[in-house]
Amino acid sequence: MFIELHLLQNFAPSNLNRDDTNNPKDCIFGGVRRARISSQCIKRAVRLHPLFEKTTEIPTAERTRFLARDLAKQLVKKGKSQEDSKIAAAHFVGAILGGMDTKNVDRSKVLFFVSAEEKQMLTELILNNWDEVLSGKIDKKSDPIKEYKKKFSIRTSAPGVAMFGRMLAEDPQLNIDAACQVAHAISTHRVNMEFDFFTAVDDLQESEETGAGMMGITGFNAATFYRYARIDFDQLVKNLDDLALARKTVEAFLRASAHAVPTGKQNSFAAQNPPSFLMAVTRNDGMSWSLSNAFEKPVFSKSGQSLLEASILALDSYWSGLVEFFGSGPQPVVGLVGIQPKLEALNPFVVKDFQSWVETTISALPKE
Repeated sequence: MFIELHLLQNFAPSNLNRDDTNNPKDCIFGGVRRARISSQCIKRAVRLHPLFEKTTEIPTAERTRFLARDLAKQLVKKGKSQEDSKIAAAHFVGAILGGMDTKNVDRSKVLFFVSAEEKQMLTELILNNWDEVLSGKIDKKSDPIKEYKKKFSIRTSAPGVAMFGRMLAEDPQLNIDAACQVAHAISTHRVNMEFDFFTAVDDLQESEETGAGMMGITGFNAATFYRYARIDFDQLVKNLDDLALARKTVEAFLRASAHAVPTGKQNSFAAQNPPSFLMAVTRNDGMSWSLSNAFEKPVFSKSGQSLLEASILALDSYWSGLVEFFGSGPQPVVGLVGIQPKLEALNPFVVKDFQSWVETTISALPKE
């Protein structure tokens, strides 16, 4: 079973996701320049949104190179000295993750996506094997390490890890296949880069003194983005080994995806714009349909019609063509926010509000 999410989201002038030149990310699609927000940026915004943790009722997993430092703090709380805690934690984490950074003993060589339950177990394993760990007589073949890997091989208790996966080249046994695929969001239309020349005034500058305190240039754009994600529900259940939690995780993803906005340059632009079109599709036919090709020919604004409206109608038309060719398939669930375009294929599936959109989608998931 797959759950697909399609969003159209119009952002005011912003720089939500920067490239190595500090300008908004972009790409070529359909032969023209498009605005782009990377999938990594979107996934981080979703998994860290408060609604994700609130809905799953599971603490948010953390991706970090400072796991040893965090474990050391827990060891100190358990009565161990700060110095010994730091050494023991570094020994244990290094044995799991293939070593620590030679320049910083608190930092592992690689990032690790870890759940609260895992951190609790790691703390307990260090305490229960204190002398062995503190002396450094521990490696990946040691019993405490094997015990940890046995419990968390293939499965996880963290919805974020279950959704977005975990890859550890140093030890594939701890790898978890992602249950969720997230596409880079792209603008449905051609976008040109714009630049803001800004100056800052020195508040303590004397009246006879001239010139700005500082000046600079920042890139930005404004665009209607198409966002697509697909959840493999069977893989999600396998990762969590808990059907009820898997259902909650899908709900959390839907709620957080509709509310999460990337944080890049928000203090300068405040582009806190929610989606205007939301569509969820639950499929049992083994197919997956990204609708990005609805915009392979860039949409444009007609007389009296916004880019957002044109994008919704293009998506509606493309969906109609897919259904006509491949068959009716699953019924989508559509939500519209503050706009009422004249839909044809999707009009019968429009629900009245956000709660109905979420509940209708979740109701299609297996309960046992």
